[in-house]
Amino acid sequence: MKNEMVQAHGLVYEYKKYDEEGREADVTRAVDQVTLQVQKGDFVAILGHNGSGKSTLAKHMNAILTPTGGTMWVDGKDTREEAHLWEIRQSAGMVFQNPDNQIIGTIVEEDVGFGPENMGVPTKEIWERVEESLKAVNMLKYRHHSPNKLSGGQKQRVAIAGVVAMHPKCIVLDEPTAMLDPNGRKEVIRAVRALNQVEEITVILITHYMEEVIYADKVVVMDRGKVVMEGTPREIFSRVDKLKAYRLDVPQATLLAYELKKAGVDLPDGILTREELVEALCQLN
Repeated sequence: MKNEMVQAHGLVYEYKKYDEEGREADVTRAVDQVTLQVQKGDFVAILGHNGSGKSTLAKHMNAILTPTGGTMWVDGKDTREEAHLWEIRQSAGMVFQNPDNQIIGTIVEEDVGFGPENMGVPTKEIWERVEESLKAVNMLKYRHHSPNKLSGGQKQRVAIAGVVAMHPKCIVLDEPTAMLDPNGRKEVIRAVRALNQVEEITVILITHYMEEVIYADKVVVMDRGKVVMEGTPREIFSRVDKLKAYRLDVPQATLLAYELKKAGVDLPDGILTREELVEALCQLN
């Protein structure tokens, strides 16, 4: 397990509902026998329709939830062992949908410095971390601004910087762009890709937006608590019919290429971007 950042084996998580008398009335299995490996330095996207179990799985990667069955290891540590909880949460930082729930400072730089300060990082190093984290998400020029004055995409980048300042080995982003407009989404994904490529932070992105997973090393598709597909973006998007069966969209360029192919145009499988589609069409005789 030396090179694995996150490893789940036979992971099960059940939500229990109770009636008014406090008796167990219902059990929902949100994660059902999931086995998964994420290597250090990888960018892995986990896709799924609402209710597929992807967010429940994400919460196991930071030990917010612990398994009902099976095991989850983060950086080689079993999440059920309470002695490791602090280390696990330092190893894997979490970014949620709504940046307003994560931003607590009245000035951007104070907010980003809050986590390291809580960890007991010396003051001089806190300011170094604040600067490098804001630089990493391209928000340094806003360091003295009030978060309230920022756009949704900018706020989410500040929330990501706050996690980066704690120097995690891995960042788990649970639908970080769900509340943003298309521009905000692009800003955040660009920042996430830079963290992965430049800072070499392991990134696990939970989403249902297809355009966001094009640049991932690996894509995992979940449905009804199970992993139903796994592969590179190109492998996954070569199977348009299967994705549609799981009520998932595909990138526009992929869909157009798929329809053209069905109509008899000789195109390769798994076209991901508009540029690739244009190039493939230009190569036709």
